[in-house]
Amino acid sequence: MRFDSVFTLCAMGALLAVGAYGYLFDEPFVLTLAAKASIFALAGSGLHIALGYGGLVSLGHAAFFGIGGYAAGILASHARNYEVMLTWPVEISGTTSLPIIWLISMLAAGLVSIPIGLVSLRTGGAYFIMITLAFAQMFYYFAISWPAYGGEDGLSFYVRNSVGDLQTMNPWIWFLICYGVLVVALIFIGLMRRSRFGLALAMAKENPVRLANIGVSPRKVLLAAFVLSAIVTGLAGALYADLNRFISPAMLSWHMSGEIMVFVILGGVGRLGGAVVGACLYILLEQVLGGITEYWQLPLGVILIVIVLMGSGGVAGLLDRKGKAHV
Repeated sequence: MRFDSVFTLCAMGALLAVGAYGYLFDEPFVLTLAAKASIFALAGSGLHIALGYGGLVSLGHAAFFGIGGYAAGILASHARNYEVMLTWPVEISGTTSLPIIWLISMLAAGLVSIPIGLVSLRTGGAYFIMITLAFAQMFYYFAISWPAYGGEDGLSFYVRNSVGDLQTMNPWIWFLICYGVLVVALIFIGLMRRSRFGLALAMAKENPVRLANIGVSPRKVLLAAFVLSAIVTGLAGALYADLNRFISPAMLSWHMSGEIMVFVILGGVGRLGGAVVGACLYILLEQVLGGITEYWQLPLGVILIVIVLMGSGGVAGLLDRKGKAHV
């Protein structure tokens, strides 16, 4: 079995083991952390489609994360307050059904990503990074100035949304939902990178001129990857909003974009399970270092630099002697 497959299975197995420990020993806090790790891993996996497979270094994925979260929060708040969202041209009400919320969150993030991708992909390198960051900051400041949904203070909706008869307020049930969504997303990404589209995306990253010479537009392939990346990240944002039962402009900030990128880099760029390992390790270090000092980001930064330099590919690079991502 290839290292990448073993790496991913071990990461997912460890995450499930942590969740099982929290359930067996009645540790709701551990279950909440495991659910948070699953959601962050999903967000990192979304960015990984663009960054790891497409070579698109985006600092604006917090926009899609936040859009997914705001879609979930707005729909839930309208449903619980029995308020109609729109009356024209058609009447639209809120909902507490998670499948519907997930679908709308993914659609919203995907639709917003299209114009952002069209503009950003006209550039490259540092210009691409700065343009994606600028778009995310636009949404961040818009959320701050949106008093209808809490503005700078954010919006609470107190009770989690529902999936059939499942008790989503139960930490174990909620972890299994988040974990299950992550499993489905990883299977989708794994199949995608082995498909014809995945091969075209790899070529668009490595040799766009050659891809264009065989009649395939590199920009269209990269745009499709960017949109898929946004859709997965938007889904993670919806789950994160339900985890906290709260949305705020912080979900759209450049700090969130940076954290999502850290998950990918820490675990290993180009590795299917890289974002899972990165998210789990990030949360673990946050809890351990946070108990030692309130400035835990400083030692975390040092650890990140050491891992990246020693492994030449994050944790996966440290474990894999070949030190190369299997794409």
